[in-house]
Amino acid sequence: MNTEPGWELYRSFLEVLRDGSLSGAARRLAATQPTIGRHIATLEAALNLTLFTRSQRGLLPTQAALDIAPHAEAMAAAAAALTRAASGAGGAEQGTIRLTASEIIGCEVLPPILANFHRKHPGITLELALSNRNENLLRRDADIAVRMARPAQQALHAKFIGKVGIGLYAHESYIAAFGMPASVAALADHCVIGFDQDSHSFRAVGAAAARLGREAFGFRCDSDQAQLAALRAGLGIGGCQTRIAMRDPALIGILPDTMAFELEIWLAMHEDLKSTRRIRLLFDHLSTALAHYAGKN
Repeated sequence: MNTEPGWELYRSFLEVLRDGSLSGAARRLAATQPTIGRHIATLEAALNLTLFTRSQRGLLPTQAALDIAPHAEAMAAAAAALTRAASGAGGAEQGTIRLTASEIIGCEVLPPILANFHRKHPGITLELALSNRNENLLRRDADIAVRMARPAQQALHAKFIGKVGIGLYAHESYIAAFGMPASVAALADHCVIGFDQDSHSFRAVGAAAARLGREAFGFRCDSDQAQLAALRAGLGIGGCQTRIAMRDPALIGILPDTMAFELEIWLAMHEDLKSTRRIRLLFDHLSTALAHYAGKN
Protein backbone atom coordinates (compact mmCIF):
# COMPACT_ATOMS: atom_id res chain seq x y z
CA MET A 1 0.00 0.00 0.00
CA ASN A 2 1.36 3.44 -0.98
CA THR A 3 1.32 5.70 2.06
CA GLU A 4 3.37 8.54 0.57
CA PRO A 5 1.80 11.85 1.66
CA GLY A 6 -0.17 13.64 -1.04
CA TRP A 7 0.44 17.21 -2.18
CA GLU A 8 -2.62 18.51 -0.34
CA LEU A 9 -0.97 17.61 2.97
CA TYR A 10 2.19 19.51 2.12
CA ARG A 11 0.14 22.45 0.86
CA SER A 12 -1.63 22.67 4.22
CA PHE A 13 1.72 22.32 5.98
CA LEU A 14 3.16 25.27 4.04
CA GLU A 15 0.19 27.50 4.82
CA VAL A 16 0.35 26.69 8.53
CA LEU A 17 4.08 27.38 8.42
CA ARG A 18 3.48 30.77 6.79
CA ASP A 19 0.52 31.83 8.92
CA GLY A 20 1.32 30.21 12.26
CA SER A 21 -2.24 29.00 12.81
CA LEU A 22 -4.71 26.43 11.55
CA SER A 23 -7.45 29.02 11.18
CA GLY A 24 -5.29 31.33 9.05
CA ALA A 25 -4.20 28.46 6.84
CA ALA A 26 -7.81 27.38 6.46
CA ARG A 27 -8.85 30.85 5.30
CA ARG A 28 -6.06 30.99 2.74
CA LEU A 29 -6.96 27.56 1.36
CA ALA A 30 -10.73 28.05 1.56
CA ALA A 31 -10.95 24.99 3.82
CA THR A 32 -12.12 24.33 7.37
CA GLN A 33 -9.87 24.43 10.40
CA PRO A 34 -10.55 20.76 11.30
CA THR A 35 -9.55 19.76 7.75
CA ILE A 36 -6.21 21.56 8.03
CA GLY A 37 -5.69 20.02 11.47
CA ARG A 38 -6.28 16.54 10.05
CA HIS A 39 -3.86 17.23 7.22
CA ILE A 40 -1.10 18.21 9.65
CA ALA A 41 -1.77 15.18 11.86
CA THR A 42 -1.78 12.86 8.84
CA LEU A 43 1.47 14.32 7.54
CA GLU A 44 3.14 14.03 10.95
CA ALA A 45 2.07 10.40 11.20
CA ALA A 46 3.24 9.59 7.68
CA LEU A 47 6.64 11.19 8.23
CA ASN A 48 6.91 10.13 11.88
CA LEU A 49 7.78 13.72 12.80
CA THR A 50 6.43 16.47 15.02
CA LEU A 51 6.07 19.51 12.81
CA PHE A 52 4.54 22.13 15.11
CA THR A 53 4.36 22.94 18.80
CA ARG A 54 1.74 25.14 20.41
CA SER A 55 2.66 28.41 22.10
CA GLN A 56 1.04 31.69 23.08
CA ARG A 57 2.11 33.04 19.69
CA GLY A 58 0.41 30.23 17.80
CA LEU A 59 1.89 27.16 16.14
CA LEU A 60 5.67 27.21 16.07
CA PRO A 61 7.56 25.05 13.54
CA THR A 62 9.96 22.47 14.88
CA GLN A 63 13.41 22.02 13.40
CA ALA A 64 12.02 19.06 11.45
CA ALA A 65 9.44 21.36 9.88
CA LEU A 66 12.10 23.87 8.94
CA ASP A 67 14.21 21.09 7.44
CA ILE A 68 11.47 19.86 5.11
CA ALA A 69 10.12 23.33 4.26
CA PRO A 70 12.46 23.95 1.26
CA HIS A 71 11.39 20.65 -0.27
CA ALA A 72 7.72 21.50 0.25
CA GLU A 73 8.34 24.91 -1.32
CA ALA A 74 9.87 23.17 -4.32
CA MET A 75 6.73 21.03 -4.59
CA ALA A 76 4.59 24.18 -4.45
CA ALA A 77 6.63 25.82 -7.19
CA ALA A 78 6.36 22.70 -9.35
CA ALA A 79 2.60 22.52 -8.79
CA ALA A 80 2.19 26.19 -9.74
CA ALA A 81 4.37 25.71 -12.83
CA LEU A 82 2.30 22.69 -13.85
CA THR A 83 -0.89 24.75 -13.53
CA ARG A 84 0.60 27.53 -15.65
CA ALA A 85 1.82 25.05 -18.26
CA ALA A 86 -1.63 23.51 -18.49
CA SER A 87 -3.33 26.92 -18.76
CA GLY A 88 -2.74 27.16 -22.49
CA ALA A 89 -1.53 25.05 -25.38
CA GLY A 90 2.07 25.65 -26.42
CA GLY A 91 1.11 27.50 -29.60
CA ALA A 92 -1.82 29.48 -28.20
CA GLU A 93 -1.93 33.14 -27.16
CA GLN A 94 -3.59 32.27 -23.88
CA GLY A 95 -2.69 30.90 -20.49
CA THR A 96 -0.69 32.22 -17.55
CA ILE A 97 2.86 33.60 -17.34
CA ARG A 98 4.65 34.30 -14.06
CA LEU A 99 7.21 37.08 -14.25
CA THR A 100 9.60 38.07 -11.49
CA ALA A 101 11.51 41.33 -11.08
CA SER A 102 12.94 43.63 -8.45
CA GLU A 103 10.66 46.04 -6.59
CA ILE A 104 11.84 49.09 -8.52
CA ILE A 105 11.65 47.47 -11.94
CA GLY A 106 8.28 45.92 -11.10
CA CYS A 107 6.73 49.13 -9.78
CA GLU A 108 8.43 51.85 -11.82
CA VAL A 109 9.32 50.28 -15.17
CA LEU A 110 7.18 47.26 -15.99
CA PRO A 111 3.57 48.51 -15.55
CA PRO A 112 3.33 50.43 -18.86
CA ILE A 113 5.30 47.69 -20.62
CA LEU A 114 2.92 45.00 -19.36
CA ALA A 115 -0.13 47.17 -20.08
CA ASN A 116 0.97 47.42 -23.71
CA PHE A 117 1.50 43.66 -23.84
CA HIS A 118 -1.96 43.03 -22.40
CA ARG A 119 -3.57 45.24 -25.04
CA LYS A 120 -1.91 43.11 -27.73
CA HIS A 121 -2.55 39.73 -26.05
CA PRO A 122 -5.62 40.00 -23.78
CA GLY A 123 -5.96 36.22 -23.53
CA ILE A 124 -2.72 35.87 -21.56
CA THR A 125 -2.89 36.20 -17.77
CA LEU A 126 0.14 37.83 -16.14
CA GLU A 127 1.49 37.18 -12.65
CA LEU A 128 4.16 39.54 -11.31
CA ALA A 129 6.28 38.48 -8.32
CA LEU A 130 8.42 41.28 -6.87
CA SER A 131 11.58 40.35 -5.03
CA ASN A 132 15.10 41.69 -4.82
CA ARG A 133 16.27 38.08 -4.51
CA ASN A 134 16.68 36.01 -7.65
CA GLU A 135 13.82 33.55 -8.04
CA ASN A 136 14.86 30.03 -9.00
CA LEU A 137 13.88 29.58 -12.64
CA LEU A 138 15.17 26.03 -12.70
CA ARG A 139 12.71 25.19 -9.92
CA ARG A 140 10.05 27.06 -11.95
CA ASP A 141 9.34 29.70 -9.28
CA ALA A 142 8.72 31.93 -12.29
CA ASP A 143 8.67 31.58 -16.08
CA ILE A 144 10.61 34.75 -16.93
CA ALA A 145 12.91 36.86 -14.77
CA VAL A 146 14.14 40.41 -15.17
CA ARG A 147 17.48 40.43 -13.37
CA MET A 148 19.97 43.15 -12.56
CA ALA A 149 22.95 40.81 -12.83
CA ARG A 150 24.01 38.05 -15.21
CA PRO A 151 22.19 34.80 -14.34
CA ALA A 152 24.58 32.19 -12.99
CA GLN A 153 22.33 29.13 -13.27
CA GLN A 154 22.83 26.67 -16.07
CA ALA A 155 20.02 25.52 -18.38
CA LEU A 156 18.70 29.09 -18.65
CA HIS A 157 18.18 31.08 -21.80
CA ALA A 158 19.57 34.50 -20.82
CA LYS A 159 19.75 37.69 -22.85
CA PHE A 160 21.72 40.82 -22.01
CA ILE A 161 19.47 43.86 -22.46
CA GLY A 162 21.65 46.81 -21.53
CA LYS A 163 22.77 48.90 -18.60
CA VAL A 164 20.97 51.46 -16.45
CA GLY A 165 22.70 54.26 -14.62
CA ILE A 166 22.23 54.83 -10.90
CA GLY A 167 23.12 58.04 -9.10
CA LEU A 168 22.52 59.87 -5.87
CA TYR A 169 19.59 62.29 -5.82
CA ALA A 170 17.74 64.55 -3.43
CA HIS A 171 14.41 66.35 -3.71
CA GLU A 172 14.67 70.10 -4.19
CA SER A 173 12.90 70.60 -0.86
CA TYR A 174 15.67 68.70 0.92
CA ILE A 175 18.37 70.75 -0.84
CA ALA A 176 16.54 73.95 0.13
CA ALA A 177 16.52 72.90 3.77
CA PHE A 178 19.96 71.30 4.14
CA GLY A 179 22.06 72.41 1.19
CA MET A 180 24.03 70.53 -1.44
CA PRO A 181 26.94 68.30 -0.30
CA ALA A 182 30.15 69.30 -2.05
CA SER A 183 32.01 66.02 -1.55
CA VAL A 184 31.56 62.39 -0.56
CA ALA A 185 32.90 63.27 2.88
CA ALA A 186 30.20 65.92 3.24
CA LEU A 187 27.51 63.23 2.99
CA ALA A 188 28.26 62.49 6.65
CA ASP A 189 26.45 65.73 7.49
CA HIS A 190 23.32 64.70 5.59
CA CYS A 191 20.51 62.18 5.92
CA VAL A 192 21.39 59.42 3.48
CA ILE A 193 18.72 56.87 2.58
CA GLY A 194 19.88 53.25 2.60
CA PHE A 195 19.32 49.65 3.62
CA ASP A 196 18.51 48.36 7.09
CA GLN A 197 19.29 44.62 7.38
CA ASP A 198 19.35 43.48 3.75
CA SER A 199 22.32 44.88 1.82
CA HIS A 200 21.75 42.67 -1.25
CA SER A 201 20.55 45.44 -3.58
CA PHE A 202 23.14 47.88 -2.27
CA ARG A 203 26.02 45.48 -2.92
CA ALA A 204 24.77 44.89 -6.46
CA VAL A 205 26.12 48.25 -7.63
CA GLY A 206 29.66 46.98 -7.09
CA ALA A 207 32.79 48.23 -5.39
CA ALA A 208 31.68 51.85 -5.47
CA ALA A 209 29.08 51.02 -2.82
CA ALA A 210 31.91 50.56 -0.33
CA ARG A 211 32.02 54.34 0.01
CA LEU A 212 28.82 54.15 2.06
CA GLY A 213 27.83 51.66 4.76
CA ARG A 214 24.83 51.08 7.00
CA GLU A 215 26.19 53.36 9.71
CA ALA A 216 26.11 56.26 7.23
CA PHE A 217 22.37 56.02 6.66
CA GLY A 218 20.06 58.40 8.49
CA PHE A 219 17.02 56.60 7.10
CA ARG A 220 17.13 52.81 6.82
CA CYS A 221 14.67 50.56 5.06
CA ASP A 222 15.00 47.29 3.14
CA SER A 223 12.25 48.14 0.65
CA ASP A 224 13.66 49.83 -2.45
CA GLN A 225 10.23 51.23 -3.22
CA ALA A 226 9.92 52.76 0.25
CA GLN A 227 13.41 54.25 -0.15
CA LEU A 228 12.31 55.84 -3.43
CA ALA A 229 9.16 57.19 -1.78
CA ALA A 230 11.28 58.71 1.00
CA LEU A 231 13.57 60.29 -1.60
CA ARG A 232 10.61 61.83 -3.43
CA ALA A 233 9.22 63.14 -0.12
CA GLY A 234 12.42 65.04 0.61
CA LEU A 235 13.52 62.90 3.53
CA GLY A 236 17.13 62.60 2.42
CA ILE A 237 19.67 61.74 -0.25
CA GLY A 238 19.27 58.36 -1.91
CA GLY A 239 20.13 56.24 -4.90
CA CYS A 240 17.83 56.17 -7.92
CA GLN A 241 17.97 54.88 -11.46
CA THR A 242 18.74 57.87 -13.66
CA ARG A 243 15.93 57.07 -16.09
CA ILE A 244 13.44 57.14 -13.20
CA ALA A 245 14.90 60.33 -11.72
CA MET A 246 14.61 62.05 -15.11
CA ARG A 247 10.83 61.80 -14.86
CA ASP A 248 10.76 64.13 -11.85
CA PRO A 249 12.37 67.56 -12.34
CA ALA A 250 12.25 68.07 -8.56
CA LEU A 251 14.94 65.39 -8.10
CA ILE A 252 18.43 66.87 -8.24
CA GLY A 253 21.58 64.86 -8.92
CA ILE A 254 24.14 64.74 -6.11
CA LEU A 255 27.88 64.34 -6.85
CA PRO A 256 27.19 62.94 -10.35
CA ASP A 257 30.89 62.72 -11.22
CA THR A 258 31.91 60.63 -8.22
CA MET A 259 28.78 58.72 -7.13
CA ALA A 260 27.58 57.14 -10.37
CA PHE A 261 27.03 53.41 -10.83
CA GLU A 262 25.65 51.06 -13.45
CA LEU A 263 23.52 47.94 -13.27
CA GLU A 264 23.09 45.41 -16.06
CA ILE A 265 19.62 44.28 -17.15
CA TRP A 266 19.18 40.65 -18.14
CA LEU A 267 16.17 38.61 -19.20
CA ALA A 268 16.13 34.92 -18.40
CA MET A 269 13.85 31.93 -18.81
CA HIS A 270 14.21 28.18 -18.70
CA GLU A 271 15.49 26.68 -21.96
CA ASP A 272 12.49 24.34 -22.09
CA LEU A 273 10.09 27.31 -22.36
CA LYS A 274 11.61 28.83 -25.50
CA SER A 275 9.14 27.03 -27.75
CA THR A 276 6.05 27.97 -25.72
CA ARG A 277 4.40 30.73 -27.73
CA ARG A 278 2.96 32.85 -24.93
CA ILE A 279 6.29 32.78 -23.05
CA ARG A 280 8.20 33.73 -26.17
CA LEU A 281 5.79 36.58 -26.92
CA LEU A 282 6.34 38.17 -23.51
CA PHE A 283 10.09 37.51 -23.56
CA ASP A 284 10.47 39.27 -26.91
CA HIS A 285 8.16 42.10 -25.85
CA LEU A 286 10.16 42.68 -22.67
CA SER A 287 13.42 42.50 -24.58
CA THR A 288 12.41 45.32 -26.90
CA ALA A 289 10.77 47.50 -24.25
CA LEU A 290 13.55 47.15 -21.67
CA ALA A 291 16.19 47.86 -24.31
CA HIS A 292 14.35 51.09 -25.02
CA TYR A 293 14.29 51.87 -21.28
CA ALA A 294 18.03 51.24 -21.12
CA GLY A 295 18.54 53.61 -24.04
CA LYS A 296 19.74 51.02 -26.55
CA ASN A 297 17.19 51.93 -29.21
